[in-house]
Amino acid sequence: MKFRKKPVVIEAVELQWSTWSEMCDFIKQDIKGIYLDDKTFEVLEENKTSNTMGLVIKTLEGDMVARQGDFVIKGVNGEFYPCKPDIFEKTYEIVE
Repeated sequence: MKFRKKPVVIEAVELQWSTWSEMCDFIKQDIKGIYLDDKTFEVLEENKTSNTMGLVIKTLEGDMVARQGDFVIKGVNGEFYPCKPDIFEKTYEIVE
């Protein structure tokens, strides 16, 4: 059997330094920003910094890390989860 995804309008914000305050307003919960290694994107120890940011998101499946450039999506039940930019672009389009 084949299935088609139901058309659902979602809200999302791309994680960038310039969208941090928009992200905080969007998620409206205690969020934790983190630094990631600029090359490997691995989470750095708390006392280290870099140019690459990340965000720990509490999802229905547990804590997940959104990396700079990822989209954070608000699901149909108000839950949040990260989505890689290439998947986001293949799955969603802007609603006017």
